[in-house]
Amino acid sequence: MRKLANFIFAFLILAGCKTMNKSQMGTAGGAAVGATVGAVVGNNSVVGALIGATVGGTAGYYIGRSMDNQAKELKQNVPTAQVQRVGEGINITFDSGLLFAIDSDVLSDSAKESMTKAAEVFKKYPDTYLLIEGHTDDTGADDYNMKLSKRRATMVANFLQAKGVASNRLTTKWYGEAQPKFPNDKESNRKLNRRVEVGIYANDSMKKDAAEGKIKEEGTKQ
Repeated sequence: MRKLANFIFAFLILAGCKTMNKSQMGTAGGAAVGATVGAVVGNNSVVGALIGATVGGTAGYYIGRSMDNQAKELKQNVPTAQVQRVGEGINITFDSGLLFAIDSDVLSDSAKESMTKAAEVFKKYPDTYLLIEGHTDDTGADDYNMKLSKRRATMVANFLQAKGVASNRLTTKWYGEAQPKFPNDKESNRKLNRRVEVGIYANDSMKKDAAEGKIKEEGTKQ
């Protein structure tokens, strides 16, 4: 019953977020709520990490406002990616088919162009962490898929670092076929499950500046 109550509570919080201004989400959040929702969606997923990192209050408002601006720039610079605001962070989903050839961890030329544009935005907001996750569909052996998702997540992280994103901001994780977004029952769904996701969330410096009201609209210190 306690698990069911937590799930319902988390669902209501997430549903309510859809009707709120993204900056207001940060104000309405809070560490306790973030922990509850994070436990429901999974602490090992990008979404779980973003919700779990929620600060809330006035600091959350400033962080959310900065993330609104960064998300807008990412949507403009990388139109092939799906950019969503989650809590006080950003979730970016890259279709692996657009990044890599089948059964490959080598970035395509078009992917390099998109990742370069994304890196330029990331560098404008240095007080954030980037969580990079690799995922596959259920085609092939579990062990092979795990290794492929690791290689792809690592390739994206290495490319961003080469473009000037500090290595201490980057964390990579990989899950193979263990975290599908959709049922692996048809090719259109499998294609969506073959993906690289990036979660962007505030580091301690940004949280401190937000608590002190030192964040401007563009996310830099006043």
